[in-house]
Amino acid sequence: MDRLKEERERGLTIDIMHQRFDTPKYYFTMIDAPGHRDFVKNMITGTSQADGAILVVSAKEGIQDQTKEHAYLAKVLGVPQMVVAINKMDAMNWEESKYNETRDAVKKLLSGVGYKVDSIQFVPTAGYLGENVAKKSDKMPWYKGPCIVEVLDSFVVPAQPIDKPLRIPIQDVYSISGIGVVPVGRVETGILKANDKVIFMPSNVQGEVKTIEMHHEQVTEARPGDNIGFSVRGVDKKAVKRGDVACHVDSMAKPVKEFTAQIVVLNHPSVMSKGYTPVFHINTSQVACTVIEIVKKIDPKTGAVAQEHPDFIKTGDVAVIKVKPTKPMIIEKQSVMPDMAKFAIRDMGQTVAAGICIDTVIE
Repeated sequence: MDRLKEERERGLTIDIMHQRFDTPKYYFTMIDAPGHRDFVKNMITGTSQADGAILVVSAKEGIQDQTKEHAYLAKVLGVPQMVVAINKMDAMNWEESKYNETRDAVKKLLSGVGYKVDSIQFVPTAGYLGENVAKKSDKMPWYKGPCIVEVLDSFVVPAQPIDKPLRIPIQDVYSISGIGVVPVGRVETGILKANDKVIFMPSNVQGEVKTIEMHHEQVTEARPGDNIGFSVRGVDKKAVKRGDVACHVDSMAKPVKEFTAQIVVLNHPSVMSKGYTPVFHINTSQVACTVIEIVKKIDPKTGAVAQEHPDFIKTGDVAVIKVKPTKPMIIEKQSVMPDMAKFAIRDMGQTVAAGICIDTVIE
């Protein structure tokens, strides 16, 4: 990722957080997460749902506080697979004993968090020198396993959630002469086909899909990950808006009266307490919601309850809260519809917290 610095100096603008690379088997997008806050924000807001992680632990410094937090958050946020790089082996004279010591400590940490450590590969690396990263190193003959890229190629591609109910959070609605009303959005789950009957929630407006377009070409169906525009019959332009979610009528999402969420406070200038009403960003909707109860504070290093019903929470805290939206909105449980469960909380022009919905009370 660091070669981007030179490119920046040469005046090329590249998104620092994302970098594509190809392995013999897959096409990866690497999300670099230097700071703890960037990491959490990127992970949780769902802009870049990671399918796997490389946890880098220095053989020199061993486990640090952020190692514990990152491991815990990766688990909570549902990152399914991981490879551990035991790094800076060059500073340790490539000693196997140092690798073993660090590996055992990380194993203990990860199993404590809930990962199955038997299925996780631990690779001794020297990132700066490129040892055991893209190709096997000859500096550590005692290590017989794969290098990092080989482990990445053993990762499993997550299944597309096509068997789940249809959910398309609407980004915009256009009115195009000769075609009619065209909502635009990204399919999160399920499959949309021409002639499907759809309902837009929470606006509660029904229509029939005439055509579906993707990248200016007509398609007969749309699947998860597809960004589409689709024309609907029987819908008034003003009736559907950004933040609505298109569903099939027989499996539609229902507005929530209140919901329970697990959040991480990323960056709040003071404290969050009962009655606080910031804006929740859930997929494409933005709704002011009131914190009606702080159920408990959680230790981010272990996942254990740190305090029941605290009066307030502050930057760095992980907590479970109960929330009441100020108007009807769609959010669903992480256990049932993870693609519809993540959100960011914004206030005063910044992201103050992020989290996932763990329970809902339907109206």
